[in-house]
Order: sequence, then C-alpha cells, then structure tokens
Amino acid sequence: MSPRPAPRRRPAAAGFTLVEMVVTLVLFGLIAVSMAVFFRPAVDAWLATRTRSTLAAQADNAMRLMLREVRSAVPNSIRTPSTSCFELVPTKAGGRLRLGADTVNGSSQPVDLAVATSGFDVLSPLAAAPAVGDWVVVDNQNAGDVYSGANRSAITAVATPATTAGRSRLAINALQFPQGYDSGRFSVVNQADQAVFYVCSGASTTLNGSGDAPGVLYRLKGYGFNASTPASCPATTGGDVVASGIRSCRFLYTANQGATQQSGYISLQLEFTRNGETASLVTGAHVANSP
Repeated sequence: MSPRPAPRRRPAAAGFTLVEMVVTLVLFGLIAVSMAVFFRPAVDAWLATRTRSTLAAQADNAMRLMLREVRSAVPNSIRTPSTSCFELVPTKAGGRLRLGADTVNGSSQPVDLAVATSGFDVLSPLAAAPAVGDWVVVDNQNAGDVYSGANRSAITAVATPATTAGRSRLAINALQFPQGYDSGRFSVVNQADQAVFYVCSGASTTLNGSGDAPGVLYRLKGYGFNASTPASCPATTGGDVVASGIRSCRFLYTANQGATQQSGYISLQLEFTRNGETASLVTGAHVANSP
C-alpha cells in the first residue's frame, strides 16, 4: 500500500500591513477635510436660511395679530405713550342699531336721544354674538371717551326680538347717547379683553451667548379701562408673550392722516435676531376713525 499524502496546511489569514493602515488613515483624513471644506459652508448656509425664515414667520405672525386688532379697534381708541408700545380697544363685533320706531310693524325698541338708553334693536348681522358683560360703545369721537366710559355701557341681556324688529335686542346699563348722534353704528368690546396694550420690552442690539436678541413683545389685556392717558409703557407682568428675540421695535401712530382727517395711520416695525441671523419687517395700516 502506498503511504497517505501529508495534509495540506491552510494559509495564514491575510491582514493589513502597517503601510496599508497608514495609507487608509491618510485617505480618510483627506475625505474628512474635503467634507469640512466643501460641505460645511453649505450646511451653515442652510441653517442660516432656516433661521431667517423662522424669524420672518414669527415677525409676520406678530404683525398680523397687531394689524387685525388695529383695524377692528374702536375708532379713535389708539394711544401711544412711547414708540415701544401702544394701547387700543379691540372689538369683537359691530353693526347698526335702530334710531327710529317702526311705525308699520310696531314692537320695536329704538334709541331715544332725548333720554338715557337702556336697550335697542340691532338691525345688522354681527360677526360674533355679544354676551352679557360685554361692552357697547357708540360715537367715539375722542380717544378718552371710551376709556372714561362716557359712551360705553355694559350689556345686561341679549334677546331675540320679532323678525320685523331686528336681528337681536341688547339691554344695557342706562347710557345717554351723545346729542346729534345719527350714524346708527355701535361697537361691541369683549369683556375678557377690554383695553389692550402691546408692549415691546427689553429690545437691544446686545446679544446673548447664543446670538439671540433679548427683547420680548407682550400683549396685556383684561386690566380694565384707564381714563387718564398713559404717560409711559406699563409693566409687562402677567402679559401674554407674542414674540421673543426682538432686537428693535418702533410703533408710530398719526391720528389724523389725509385731507379728510377721518382716518389715522399706524406704522409697525419689528427686528428679530436669533443665532446671529437678523430679519426685520415693517408694515403700516390705515385706521378708520369715523365712528
């Protein structure tokens, strides 16, 4: 018998040599450096664009809120003690009331200008239903009237009259309407809001360690009606935060704008800074001051 062949030895497992490892590390280093050089600026630019877009959206939301309340405010109710704040009386609804009796159908409740009024029929549809405790304001020719209560009265009851009488019937605390009042228009002020103050507090070009501006825009509500004209911006304790990260702000109001002197104009400017990126927005709106 022939002898058995000797078993073959398996070759040792192949590995990396020191040179190969060095070459690999060098290649990885070059790739990392290339990514840092070429991709980092693109990422930074994308992050900056996203930050500016967020700031612009925040500024736009704040502007929309202020403009909506400015345009729906009681005529002649805007007061500006400083370029950093302004006060107004926003409305929830408004319409026309009955000034004369319905001589055909009867059962109407008109306003008699010769005596104090305790209720009236509403002839037009209202954007929001008035509630007990809300305020009725009529013929606000002077800014101080609505704040002092000279032409403002609380709603004590809301009823639905006969179809021929009007859309609704409001009972109010007795109020003497101004003599010569003939427009037939009235406004409804929400009791939860009453007068409202927008205050831009702490705005500064000095940024914190994250590159954010320190200013905050507050909305103050429910503090009542101050008869005296404010001499400065109020404290912001308890106010709702509308926007933060404000670098600068400026609110300018002209009560009589144009030849007819029946409309005002307000200019609103907000500048935001976050992560070192800045976005600013300036807008304005005409204010109807004809009651």
